[in-house]
This record gives sequence, C-alpha cells and structure tokens, in this order.
Amino acid sequence: MKVVIEADGGSRGNPGPAGYGAVVWDADRAAVLAESKQAIGHATNNVAEYRALIAGLDDAAKLGATEAAVYMDSKLVVEQMSGRWKVKHPDLAQLHAQARTLASRFGRISYAWVPRERNKHADRLANEAMDAAAGINGEVEKPQKATEPVKTGAPQSPPAWTGARGTATRLLLLRHGQTELSVQRRYSGRGDPALTELGRRQAEAAARYLAQRGGIAAVISSPLQRAYDTAAAAAQGLGLDVTIDDDLIETDFGAWEGLTFTEAAERDPELHRRWLRDTSIEPPGGESFDDVMARVCRARERIVERYQGATVLVVSHVTPIKTLLRLALDAGPGILYRLHLDLASLSIAEFYSDGVTSVRLVNQTGYL
Repeated sequence: MKVVIEADGGSRGNPGPAGYGAVVWDADRAAVLAESKQAIGHATNNVAEYRALIAGLDDAAKLGATEAAVYMDSKLVVEQMSGRWKVKHPDLAQLHAQARTLASRFGRISYAWVPRERNKHADRLANEAMDAAAGINGEVEKPQKATEPVKTGAPQSPPAWTGARGTATRLLLLRHGQTELSVQRRYSGRGDPALTELGRRQAEAAARYLAQRGGIAAVISSPLQRAYDTAAAAAQGLGLDVTIDDDLIETDFGAWEGLTFTEAAERDPELHRRWLRDTSIEPPGGESFDDVMARVCRARERIVERYQGATVLVVSHVTPIKTLLRLALDAGPGILYRLHLDLASLSIAEFYSDGVTSVRLVNQTGYL
C-alpha cells in the first residue's frame, strides 16, 4: 500500500512552546487514514519538524504501508533524510537516526519539500499542538516560522547613549562567496553564476564561524544561487532552514551584466559616468540604486517585524548589503560608492523598534 505523509512542526520562540502535526493520506489524497498531533514542551523548530516526521512514519507503518511519499516544508529535514545534507547538530542526530530506522520499514520512500501553503493540514495540527504547549485556549496562533515575529524572551536592555530602548534586531550581513564573474571583476547582477571552488570554501569557513558564534534565529537569503548556496552552508551548521526573500536580490545591471567596468564605460560613456554619481540613474534595461533601496527597505521592515529582538543571518550581495548599512548609518547615497565589501565578508547592523539604528561591524573576513 502506498501512502502520502504530510508533516509539520513549529516552535513559538525557537526554542519555545513547540508541537507537531502529521497526516497520512491514501495514495490519491482522497482520504485521511491517520492524524497525529502533540505538544512537546519547550523545543526548537527543527526538533518539532523531526518529531512530526517520526509520528507520520510511525502512523504509516502501523497502517501497513509499504511505500510512502513524504512532503514537508522543512528544507533541512528533507535534505538530511534524503542524504544530501549531513546532520551536524547533536540535538537532531538521535531524532534523525530514529526517523531513518522507521523509514527502513518501507520498501520505497521519498522526501520532497513543499511551500508552507501546500502543507496546510499538517500545519493546522501543529498549530493546535503549539497552542496546547503554550497553554492557549481559543483563537489559534500561527507557528513561529518565517512569516511570524520571533520573540526571544530576552530582557529589555537599559537605554543606550543613543536613547534606544529594548533589544535590537541584529542583522548579520554576509556577502556570498566567489564566482567566476567576481574573479574577472565583471558586473554580476541577476545572472546566476555558481560559486567557484574557492567560493565554496569561503562559504564553509563563514558557516563554521557562524556556528561557533551561535544565537542565530533565522537564515534569510537572496534567491540567486551564489547567495543561497552560501546561506545553505551556514544554515546546515546552525540547524536552520533557509528562507528566500526576493527583495534581497542583487541589482539588475541590465545590458551591463557580465561586462567589466571598462567595457560598460566604453559602451555607454555618458550614462555610465552619470550612473556613478546619481543613484536614480538606471543602466540600459536595468535597475537604479534608488529602486534597490525601495525593495531593500521592504525586506528590512519584514525582517525586523518578524524577528523582533532576535539575531538574523542575511545572505545577499554587495548593493543590498551596502544599502542595509546605509539605512543603519542613516547616511546619504554617496556611501554606496565608498563602502568596500569583500567576498564572504560579514557586517552587522542593528535596528530597534523605536527607529534607532547602529552599525557594529563592517567587512569582517578574519575567519576566511
């Protein structure tokens, strides 16, 4: 018998009150064969996700299923169970082993990632379980994933000399590793070159540093592969999933994509000269730095709202990171032309709920 398993877990606080839900469908998804949900006390998102998978596999095995297709919105669990990612976090190793043992009961099993909106049944069960874990009655709250504010529970700090109160949302701004276009010093915007071998080593070095640092609640990345691969290396070491934010994509350089500085200047001498001084100027068929500012502001507002008081790793590109630093410094557009950010470098900007901002670090590369 073939079944479909949908599983979801969540934690309000990460770690915080946690729970999971799992549902087993027949092969056509026409009938629900089993449901499970459970509050599991204080735990992380990833622990809850693994507990959900284990419950779904156990239910399916008890039904006598011989084949299973598993769908989850946890990229980490799907990749680890598929054998593509290693299990590095000690809290997950035992759960991973338990899930693998259950999975061995099936003649055939597959794992696939789905967006959260396609995992609604299990998500609802997980919400109900988290309500029980938090002692909530009545209206169901959403789980603390990428779409909801993360409450760290940290005590409010006394007013800083700037007058800021409370706990800042701290953004760790990591530039992606090396690509062939960066080696050749060419404009690299919406094109999608892969990381070079050195770029992968840079990403791993940054990941090791960030794993040792710890305290990171979420990993958010540009959709471009060079940024996502850099983010995925860090996320794996941290035991987190990667959330994509399209507004963190690099500038669209239009017709200058893939050209060197000299080649772009020779192609459009007057336009290129004006572009270097005026952030409202667009490359031919491209995007101005003012346009980048508008969408990066949207991304910043979403992140600060969803992860209030937490530390978030943001993996992106030169212009979006410079723009976030500009916002934190409350600086004019000229700073975009004066900041230097190395490949795989780390910068830190802080944003308080009352509007006060600060920059704690720019262009750290000591871990490379």
